[in-house]
Amino acid sequence: MLWAGFVFGLLGSFHCVGMCGAIALALPGRAEAGSGSASARYLSGRLLYNLGRITTYAALGATAGLLGHGLRLAGLQQSLSIASGLLILLLLGLPPRVADHLSSALGVDRPLAWVKNALVRLFQQYSWRALYLAGVLNGLLPCGLVYLALAGALSAPGVGGAAAYMASFGLGTLPLMLGLSLTGRLVPLVWRLRLRQTVPYAASVLAVLLIVRGLGLGIPYLSPQLNAPAAQRSSSAGLPRSMHYCR
Repeated sequence: MLWAGFVFGLLGSFHCVGMCGAIALALPGRAEAGSGSASARYLSGRLLYNLGRITTYAALGATAGLLGHGLRLAGLQQSLSIASGLLILLLLGLPPRVADHLSSALGVDRPLAWVKNALVRLFQQYSWRALYLAGVLNGLLPCGLVYLALAGALSAPGVGGAAAYMASFGLGTLPLMLGLSLTGRLVPLVWRLRLRQTVPYAASVLAVLLIVRGLGLGIPYLSPQLNAPAAQRSSSAGLPRSMHYCR
């Protein structure tokens, strides 16, 4: 699933430019022409900021993977895959106003205010530590694209697999977000708007793949049959059907 996370992040990065582009452009520090060391410091700071975002995505993925792992231990692996796909489709169709009401009902307004205030304080500094922490906090800001990716991470294999999936998602957003913070005008607005429209389609494809995989249709790699008959499991394990014991 790592390639799916990377491709989803790559396509979704055009959404990131629209939603978080202003933050990337407002990062403290500026490159000085003719100064190689200053330019290297400027680039390193932007890389650390994006590394902070990816760190948060990986941590959120590990949390989702822990939840998914518990459900798999309960024998709900196929149901979890189907539920993840349905959750992605639900999030795609959820109106922004309803999402805002849900955020208020869940009580995330106060922690979100703390994150925003902390970001303001960090943006008043110019150090590698401040830029990295700004990226970490930026990854905690509400983002529908991240929620879609986390819904897919629920069905990733294990906690490490879910963390790697979300890290791949973050790496997919890196080229465009880094280029934006360095140049300010990497992709024309008209192309950004057009490519942002592909995000729901990519998420829908991912949702359908998760649902098909959970159905266990017996299609190799795409939808393997996880619950094999008992006789088949016994033969595959190499155990004889009858055993004789010496007395």
